[in-house]
Amino acid sequence: MFDPRLEITTERLVLRPFGLHDAERIRSVVRSGARFLPPGAPGHVASVSQWLANGVHELQRSGQGIHLAMADGDGVIVGAISLFKTAWGAGTTEVGYGVHPLYRGRGFATEALRGLVAYVFAETLLRRIDLTANLDNPASLSVARKAGFTWEGVLRAAVLDDDGPHDLVVFGMLRGDSRAPGDMLPRTQLRTARLLVRPLSEQDVPDLAATGADPLTQAMTGVPRDYSEAHARAFVAASERMRLRGDGMAWAAVELTGGRFAANVDIRDVDWANRTCELGYMAAPWARGKGYTAEAVAAIARWLLREQRFERLKLRASVSNHASLRVAEKAGFVREGVERNALRGEDLVVFSLIPSDLW
Repeated sequence: MFDPRLEITTERLVLRPFGLHDAERIRSVVRSGARFLPPGAPGHVASVSQWLANGVHELQRSGQGIHLAMADGDGVIVGAISLFKTAWGAGTTEVGYGVHPLYRGRGFATEALRGLVAYVFAETLLRRIDLTANLDNPASLSVARKAGFTWEGVLRAAVLDDDGPHDLVVFGMLRGDSRAPGDMLPRTQLRTARLLVRPLSEQDVPDLAATGADPLTQAMTGVPRDYSEAHARAFVAASERMRLRGDGMAWAAVELTGGRFAANVDIRDVDWANRTCELGYMAAPWARGKGYTAEAVAAIARWLLREQRFERLKLRASVSNHASLRVAEKAGFVREGVERNALRGEDLVVFSLIPSDLW
């Protein structure tokens, strides 16, 4: 079983078992209604002492895991992290974590997770750590990826919460894994002469829906037919998950003056081993002919090649979509050839951009 006196020190935290000396802090947490304590934590202050004396330690005594408090430099409990479902014979365990709402966004969960992973592989014979997180919980997904866990798959409707079923992402880490943060594009903003190019967000749903439903967009791209706000909302929600998986990223280009949505640009099919990807785009109907899309594509392309060290960017456009072909050319992409019958029977012109094209 895990050592009941286990203590792990990281840069800013001490991970340690809960004790009776934590009673006042836990009572304060229970009164506030903050939800981050391990499963089985008391719902009423009257039960706190009993939980600290016995309940929180039952997992360790059973040999199946351990609950640890995350204490900051002042000794304040800012979160909790646990190992559970430990199968010593199989060499596997599972990890879960939570951070007090007032302390979120400071990287405590990632730091604690890295510290606990290091302990498991250094001090035990366990060979694999499992981690699951709701697909619609981007903060928890980000923690797993930053700690080096591999996104292995999605279990559909695997958990039932008060608001209904949720999909569950399964992550894993093996003893031999590098533990470096998973490859993913950073969230950032780019500025051009006329545009702010930023990650796509919920505020873009109405404009994205109008763009996707436009007859020219429908005729020249592979977006769903009868594109609606439901499609746009689903795409926006999926865009952050796509980034966290390391598969790509979606952007909105908006005017610097006024903030009006002008175009959507997305990065897809990222190959981190060869540092290649493909770019696609849709221009808002009102913004066509102004050069906005080419301006946004050029900014993202240069960011990918110069700052993210990509080696090749691909871009494809229908041979009959002259406006899209002009965007590729104005953004500096080089025409390479034609893919026949590549999109609903349409031939697509293939363009590329590589680092040497920028000099």
